[in-house]
Amino acid sequence: MDELWFQILICFLAGAGAGLGTGFAGMSAATVITPMLVTFLHIPAYDAIGIALGSDVLASAVSARTYAKSGAIDIKNGIVMMCGVLGMTMVGSWLSTMVSNSTLGGFSIVMTLVLGLRFLIFPVTAPRHAAGDCGRRMQIVKGAIGGACIGLICGFFGAGGGMMMLMVLTVVLGYELKTAVGTSVFVMTFSALTGTVSHFALGSTPHVKLLAMCVLFTLLWAQLAAKIATRADALLLNRLTGVILTVLGVVLILISCF
Repeated sequence: MDELWFQILICFLAGAGAGLGTGFAGMSAATVITPMLVTFLHIPAYDAIGIALGSDVLASAVSARTYAKSGAIDIKNGIVMMCGVLGMTMVGSWLSTMVSNSTLGGFSIVMTLVLGLRFLIFPVTAPRHAAGDCGRRMQIVKGAIGGACIGLICGFFGAGGGMMMLMVLTVVLGYELKTAVGTSVFVMTFSALTGTVSHFALGSTPHVKLLAMCVLFTLLWAQLAAKIATRADALLLNRLTGVILTVLGVVLILISCF
């Protein structure tokens, strides 16, 4: 009985961190859920990534719907990125079966901290618009290449691509943060679904009870965070996103060290 309550507590905390990160920053649930399940419940890293990606699907879909209602999604460029993401996610998932537990997830932890500090120090409050047909074509090319890289990272590190996608959308493609997050969770819905199916098809143990709890808690917190984010002004959203990512990055680094 005590073990069950401990599992519920860990899944609640992991779901809260993952949901807030998804709703506010378009961050993958795997960034939080994977190290929490590995560290406290001793779930194999590959299985934990499968659970985390499964938690991403509904949380991202609900967040995307909330952002869409406020017009903060670029569907056209999102679909271009999605093609690149989906094309490489299964490849990355297959490659991750060949990597040791200790290697998986380290990259996403560092990226969480770096991106959090980036939004605190250099907030993204206005979009940069590309000019002319040449500029639009370059947007498509950059989106496709960025999506392919994100898909590989999604499947390999279990990161859902959320943080890399946010970086590509804001730094490379020049989106303002709210539209970047909305587009990110839209694409991540499909990349996480592909990654989940790939992981379970390649032999990941479902751990149905833990999966159900993580999905539920992540979904609830992501929906709450997305509703708050769509009503916040650009600078406040940058600050909230930066604080959440920075705190999560520090916590995850401490967990991995101790």
